Amino acid sequence: MAGPACGQRSRSPPPTWQHGGVTAATHSSLFPQVPDSADAVLEGLDPEQREVATALDGPVCVLAGAGTGKTRAITHRIAYGVRSGMLQPSSVLAVTFTNRAAGEMRGRLRQLGAGGVQARTFHSAALRQLQYFWPKAVGGDVPRLVERKVQLVAEAAARCRVRLDRNELRDVTGEIEWSKVTQTVPEDYAPAAAKAGREAPRDPAEIARIYGTYEQLKRDRGVIDFEDVLLLTVGVLQDRHDIAETVRRQYQHFVVDEYQDVSPLQQRLLELWLGDRDSLCVVGDASQTIYSFTGATPDHLLNFRHRHPRATLVRLVRDYRSTPQVVRLANGLLSQARGRAAEHRLELVSQREAGPEPGYTAYADEPAEAEGIARRVRELMDAGVPASGIAILYRINAQSEVYEQALADAGLPYQLRGAERFFERPEVREAGLLLRGAARAGGHSDPQLADADDVPSQVRAVLGTRGWTPEPPAGSGAVRDRWESLAALVRLAEDFARARPDATLGDLVAELDERASAQHAPTVEGVTLASLHAAKGLEWDAVFLVGLTEGMIPITYAKTDEQIEEERRLLYVGVTRARRHLSLSWSLSRAPGGRPSRRPSRFLNGLRPGSAATRPAAAPGGDGGFGVERGAGGGRKRRGPARCRVCAKTLTDAGEIKLMRCEDCPSELDEALYERLRDWRAGQAGLLGQPAYCVFTDKTLLAIAEAAPGTESELSCISGVGGRKLQKYGADVLALCAGRELTSEDAPEDASEESPEK
Repeated sequence: MAGPACGQRSRSPPPTWQHGGVTAATHSSLFPQVPDSADAVLEGLDPEQREVATALDGPVCVLAGAGTGKTRAITHRIAYGVRSGMLQPSSVLAVTFTNRAAGEMRGRLRQLGAGGVQARTFHSAALRQLQYFWPKAVGGDVPRLVERKVQLVAEAAARCRVRLDRNELRDVTGEIEWSKVTQTVPEDYAPAAAKAGREAPRDPAEIARIYGTYEQLKRDRGVIDFEDVLLLTVGVLQDRHDIAETVRRQYQHFVVDEYQDVSPLQQRLLELWLGDRDSLCVVGDASQTIYSFTGATPDHLLNFRHRHPRATLVRLVRDYRSTPQVVRLANGLLSQARGRAAEHRLELVSQREAGPEPGYTAYADEPAEAEGIARRVRELMDAGVPASGIAILYRINAQSEVYEQALADAGLPYQLRGAERFFERPEVREAGLLLRGAARAGGHSDPQLADADDVPSQVRAVLGTRGWTPEPPAGSGAVRDRWESLAALVRLAEDFARARPDATLGDLVAELDERASAQHAPTVEGVTLASLHAAKGLEWDAVFLVGLTEGMIPITYAKTDEQIEEERRLLYVGVTRARRHLSLSWSLSRAPGGRPSRRPSRFLNGLRPGSAATRPAAAPGGDGGFGVERGAGGGRKRRGPARCRVCAKTLTDAGEIKLMRCEDCPSELDEALYERLRDWRAGQAGLLGQPAYCVFTDKTLLAIAEAAPGTESELSCISGVGGRKLQKYGADVLALCAGRELTSEDAPEDASEESPEK
């Protein structure tokens, strides 16, 4: 077939959606040709994306699942409106939450021939308006913007005679920011924080005083902070109707991306921009709400149809990012979710070719997990997957060090996202200086090391002066992050001493220096190491979700049902970052040789092979105006968040949690089985020469008798039945639950390592 004449472009009929013309939602050429007409803007969109693009009249709500091309849909909507003449570019304001997302949106709009449209963050748009209208509304210049408020917060704390260390200072600053975006004044902070279930880093009354003093300092010095930009813009628009009308004449059409992350303050600003109009398009996914600690709430998204009854609703569920195998896991993860966001979850449908099944791996300990992941990364890279197409995602930044080391040892390049390198963190650098000083002075010349006989105890003594404690602090935030970093150094010292029993503190310091210098890997083409929060909005060919144990995800300080469900959504975000390869892993113990007492995350129950499903979410009582339909969940009721299996009340008492029911709720106890188990336990305890509770506590025995497990997997789900006891007693217990008589009693294994249950 002859090609086109010289100097002429080859033209083929534009592909239609039905004939495979849909482009992957998350991939596009860097320099695409600008569409030559409004209709050309719609080419390549799937039916739902096209519905979004052509819905230019009235309010529009787009529920868009992960990887479904939401940014593509809304940018084509704006471009179609501009190119068709229905929208003036200067009258459109598109709002998102990060400068990166806003820049990407502006770039896409230019490529579609819709230059001139404003795409900004809430803060950027508000600051421009504040700078323009301040002379008219208030007079003079806008107060100077304080880029970093921590210095002022520190001064406010000093005036209140409250001493804050660097980490407490950061946490208190975060509480002030949360208060402002939720429009909470200082005197209301304590009750508001309690109602929101926040773990305050200091006494709430102290924080309220610091907050009030901080606000007074700003007024005295004529400065404003980042949150004030929104608050003052809201104030100007509320008080000056003439200015509000000027803004509304300028911007007549609004688009808000990531609408599930809107705070109450941002929602108020949006309402003032709109006035009594409804030319608004919002896009979001309640299942990706993971920033509630900053004041974000999906309520505005979920209530959209109540506020705008005639709104057009479009669901984007065609997933162009991930394989059917990855999508199946993502859907399964949300099928067990509870709460209002779960009632409106989207069932994704993969549009990609089949790929490998997600892998589930249990490792003996954390170093083994990191080394195993590094080997798998090497295999993928040898198979042609670029390093930049691979990510290792974890719950907290303190988990990064063991993976940094494993990748460095394997000679694999990596880059950290959303966090400093482990050895560049301030607390780690400070700890290194202290350890170096202690080593130089000699252990016995330092009073704090007088009773420290080995390297690990010396490290614990030194770091104990900087915030390390044997038990982690309550709550989250900078104090917890600092403790995790110091705890990682303590664990490293313990591992080092096991490998080199004769080593000195000076030898450990030299080892730390070598590790720090060895991890200066290239960052341009490297495996990404990131927390799950930092991974939001990104994607990779291969994703490793690591450290998926109870206590890490959900994190230990997630106590309420809402907090537990946000942890599930965080894991969902991690799963949906993967295009093709997905690996989920956990370690049974922290260090080599440790007791294998850890359990994989409850969120994997019913998903990983051999596990029983947790109880699915209850059918929604109302659809919130969305008309969501959900299929019935399958599987037996299993442990999820600590809720009574009879009345669904949240459980807090340890004994009730073990039974998975309130003490006063009706029992499903098989009394005959309970008596058989008691007799068996007495026999085992006699053989051990130990109290009966060393075999199983009464509460654990009751839980077994109520659940009557039929498999090892079901027995292992009962609190108090760890891996060792499952191996030691599992066969006998399952035989008793099945109604079989034990024909012989074998003497138990040596129980020297067994410890009583707490």
